[in-house]
Amino acid sequence: MAWNEPGNSNGKDPWGNNNRGGNQGPPDLDQALKQLMDKLNGLFGGSGNGNGGSDNNGGKQGFGGIALVGLVVFVLFLGWKSIYTIDEQQRGVVLFLGEYSRTLDPGLRIVIPLVEQVIPVNVTNVRNAELKEEMLTQDENVVAIELNVQYTVRDPVSFALRVEDPERSLQHAVESALRHEVGSTNLDPILTEGRGILADSTRERLQDYMDNYQTGINVSVVNIKEARAPQAVQAAFDDVQKAKLDKERFVNEAEAYKNTVIPEARGKAQRMLQEASAYRDQVVAKAQGEADRFKALLVEYNKAPEVTRERLYIDAISDVYGNSSKVLIDVEGGNNMMYLPLDKIISERSNSAPSSVRSDASSSDISAIADQVIEEIRSRNSRSSAREVR
Repeated sequence: MAWNEPGNSNGKDPWGNNNRGGNQGPPDLDQALKQLMDKLNGLFGGSGNGNGGSDNNGGKQGFGGIALVGLVVFVLFLGWKSIYTIDEQQRGVVLFLGEYSRTLDPGLRIVIPLVEQVIPVNVTNVRNAELKEEMLTQDENVVAIELNVQYTVRDPVSFALRVEDPERSLQHAVESALRHEVGSTNLDPILTEGRGILADSTRERLQDYMDNYQTGINVSVVNIKEARAPQAVQAAFDDVQKAKLDKERFVNEAEAYKNTVIPEARGKAQRMLQEASAYRDQVVAKAQGEADRFKALLVEYNKAPEVTRERLYIDAISDVYGNSSKVLIDVEGGNNMMYLPLDKIISERSNSAPSSVRSDASSSDISAIADQVIEEIRSRNSRSSAREVR
């Protein structure tokens, strides 16, 4: 049976008051709070007085309860603040009374509230820095460069503590490194194939600056997004570039012509040398053959001078008749002139001979004709002699 149900004459309310006079209404809230404070004071050495007591004693008891509640709340607050969560991409730099103490790895970590301070530093995020400036090159030309730097944090302690603003220091260092490298390079390599070399040298110099400043920054990549002439001189610069392209084109055409003419001239010279060498060998061989033939002929001449002399005469006549189409023969002691149509005779014999042997028959034809001429001459001479004898 509940304490406030009718008929429960012996029941008490939860605050320790007897159910007097059959009062079934709710208890007084102020009275309930007062009784609760009295019980808390009793637990911690205070003297509770359920019937009231003096005002001074009650005030002390109320102050002690408030202090106790505040103490509990403070302890809970410290416990909640002592648990710190470090993300997987971060490292926690712990300061104990403003001085570096340790570095926290990812996970749940315990720190001392109000005494230790945690500075989270992201060490995996790739950060970017942009720069766009006009700079003077080594050959005193102005170039506009747009550059992008990608970097990460390598040392969280140095990044958080050693430099007040490491990213701002990086901006100044990027400009200084780029000006140094551009000032040591001519304009043409920056605009053409030397852009990658410029980016690599700038990254190395920038990393040296970051290490010397102890910023804890690791420069990953330096990208030169654009390198061009300033807008004010862009038209003149385009004309210069076009002239350089024309120059390169003319040089390439000249090289191609040279590579064509020189081998051809060398080939002609080699052919002429070979022809001269062949002609030399031919003349020497012919002379040697003539000398050998003359020696052989001399041997035969010594054996039979008359026959050899006649044969030489016949060969000479054959050579002469071979180069002439008409022959006129004056007979000694007579007035008649004999005409031999050698061209017709040779042509008739050539037409009657097969085509396969025409080339070889010319010399034999001439020899035959020469024999006929000699025979005719001899016959005429004999006839003249006979007439004279008569």
